[in-house]
Amino acid sequence: MPNVTAAAPAGWSPCVVTPARSSRGRASLSGVARAYAEKRLVAENISLPNKHKQELKTRIRNQLRRPQLPPSSYDTAWVSMVPMRGSHQTPCFPQCVEWILQNQQDDGSWGVSQSDSSISKDVLLSTLACVLALRRWNVGRENMWRGLHFIGRNFSVAMDEQVTAPIGFNITFPGLLSLAIDMGLEIPIRQTDVCGILHLQEMELKRQAVDSSSGRKAYMAYIAEGLGNMLDWDEAMKFQRKNGSLFRSPSTTAVALIHKYNDQALQYLNLLVSEFGSAVPAMYPLKIHCQLSMVDALEKMGISQHFVSDIESILDMAYSCWLQKDEEIMMDIATCAMAFRLLRMNGYDVSSDELSHIAGPSNFHDSLQGYLNDTKSLLELYKASKVNLSEDDLILDGIGSWSGNLLKDKLCSSRVQKDLIFGEMEYAVKFPFYATLERLEHKRNIEHFDAWGPLMLTTKSSSFRINQEFVALAVEDFSSSQYVYQGELQHLDSWVKENKLDQLQFARQKLTYCYLSAAATIFSSELSDARISWAKNGVLTTVVDDFFDVGGSKEELENLIALVEKWHAHHAVEFYSEQVKIVFSAIYTTVNHLGAVASAAQGRDVTNHLVEIWLDLLSSMMVETEWQRSQYVPTVEEYMTNAVVSFALGPIVLPALYFVGQEVLEQAVKDEEYDKLFRLMSTPGRLLNDCQSFEREGNQGKLNSVSLLVLHSGGSMSIEAAKKAMQKSIDVSRRELLRLVLRKESPVPRPCKELFWKMCKIVHLFYSQTDGFSSPKEMVSAVNAVINEPLRVQNSASSFLSSS
Repeated sequence: MPNVTAAAPAGWSPCVVTPARSSRGRASLSGVARAYAEKRLVAENISLPNKHKQELKTRIRNQLRRPQLPPSSYDTAWVSMVPMRGSHQTPCFPQCVEWILQNQQDDGSWGVSQSDSSISKDVLLSTLACVLALRRWNVGRENMWRGLHFIGRNFSVAMDEQVTAPIGFNITFPGLLSLAIDMGLEIPIRQTDVCGILHLQEMELKRQAVDSSSGRKAYMAYIAEGLGNMLDWDEAMKFQRKNGSLFRSPSTTAVALIHKYNDQALQYLNLLVSEFGSAVPAMYPLKIHCQLSMVDALEKMGISQHFVSDIESILDMAYSCWLQKDEEIMMDIATCAMAFRLLRMNGYDVSSDELSHIAGPSNFHDSLQGYLNDTKSLLELYKASKVNLSEDDLILDGIGSWSGNLLKDKLCSSRVQKDLIFGEMEYAVKFPFYATLERLEHKRNIEHFDAWGPLMLTTKSSSFRINQEFVALAVEDFSSSQYVYQGELQHLDSWVKENKLDQLQFARQKLTYCYLSAAATIFSSELSDARISWAKNGVLTTVVDDFFDVGGSKEELENLIALVEKWHAHHAVEFYSEQVKIVFSAIYTTVNHLGAVASAAQGRDVTNHLVEIWLDLLSSMMVETEWQRSQYVPTVEEYMTNAVVSFALGPIVLPALYFVGQEVLEQAVKDEEYDKLFRLMSTPGRLLNDCQSFEREGNQGKLNSVSLLVLHSGGSMSIEAAKKAMQKSIDVSRRELLRLVLRKESPVPRPCKELFWKMCKIVHLFYSQTDGFSSPKEMVSAVNAVINEPLRVQNSASSFLSSS
């Protein structure tokens, strides 16, 4: 598999701001403001898209606004076979007949060939349908002869169980073959082969006959073309929708109209032909599904930030359709579940009540998608169930339970093809969306993108697929951002050395992990200041945590707090030791510098707020130290009130809010929501860490939430029961945090609120299974994947990129 990387901008190197210093050691605000403005200008110039990148964006934007549905030869053939009412020898849609005559491939086939030139069952089915259409109107004798010989040459494909088949192929293809024989067509194949394929249909129909479910009835109506007069057409017409179609399928609607005239069905086909001309798509309407699929793809590959207004327009439209209970959304399980997930995760008020019609497994199995055991629909339902904002949402909990079990059964089944959607199933079950790193997910999704993979929807012939331009832009974006990340990491490495942090023997060296958590979540190249702030404060909080845990004496810790309390007047306080001097100096210079840059960005002085954040952390750590020295046993409530601060996420996340391009007003910082966001973010982190470090800390004589819960229970609660109680608190806090983040009416800007959620995801990933932050080997592969290792793009995507 070729490596595909994007070249770095010519002549560029990471820009690092060095603030001017006043005689008192305070960064000069005006100097930093100038440097900040210069840095912003450099960043903007870097992010200016080159010509190719701009062309890709334009093409994607056009597709977002007007999704292009490819013509389906199969469905066009069936529409062309509809006769004029009152004149059965005249086609109702002659333009479709003409399209068939003009669009035969050189090899005699109709349909979309595979990228590897292999023959698919879809092409065989489409070719047979087109031949039947020409025979129906007695035109194109030469075209028919070439089509029949193509089928004859490749008939073995129809019998090959290893070749992926369109829905209902073992019924529709033999049914069309029987129709061709009845129409007097001579297909150059052996009689034994004809008998073999007809036997397949017979066996399939016998298997179907023992099932009387609603799902089976829907399936038989859906593949009506292969059944003809064997089907109860009155029963089939019960599946007609408000727009006149059956299942939004032109082919099913056309064959129904041929067998049983219906005004609404004819209106649907008339609308279809007026919309698309002489060739119709495999499914219509499909606009909402296509647009939501593209929005999902943009988010999954990390390039949605380039199309903010387009995405907002699409989601506004989808929300309007959701409120109106539009059939295009509600009647298709995959579309309904995807719409729910995307709308909710983008802050729209959507209720899970609209999923009540598929709340149980029996509801799912009674649907067409459920009867087909459609993996795409099942996966979308599972992902939708995880966007749960309350602990008593029985609908989402129920869907999550049974869909998860069905997915696990599929993963364990030896009959399941291990294709791209298998990998997506495996990933969704193994990694909940609240325990993933975005940039790591982006890389995986880009590398596994393949336009010739699974169909976007379950159809009888080729349907809409995400365009290759998406992966091309994603590759350029990801590769150029890696160059930025590498430069930033080099700067941070120099910063560690300049501040002598690498000389502190007690301190864990966690620079790469701290930077990983920044780059993998605050991933846009232009958010360099936010990543640098996040990573530097992450390193400093790790140093301070180790200083309080193992490195510092009581006198040193008190000395450090006294220095921070004095801050600019710290010269009045002597350094108790060289260790204290190194730790304080690093905090002092870094916070002053970041404060000056943040103040320039915000247009007001925020440095004092950053100092307050650090002082709160040090004070809370001192409380825990004094508890341990005096052997004081706090209540669980006392412990948690202090622990949400001492977990040390404050200096990492809160300063970064000033660097994401949003104005953060002082009243927003003082608002109750700001404090609540912080507590709800820190609570899962603290509890997850306590569950993983319980034994280690117990051996060190330390108490945490798990041991305190057991201790205060008077022996009535086991360690496992305590951990289970902690897990419930974690789930409640996480859901409430997500609810606050997604709420539209808020004093804290949405991009700022998202940082709290990003950190919540990080702590879930680091601490859900093990103490990944303390382990020297955990997360190493993630660091390399996000920062160092180039993309490895597969198959047709790499061919497209090479040609581009």
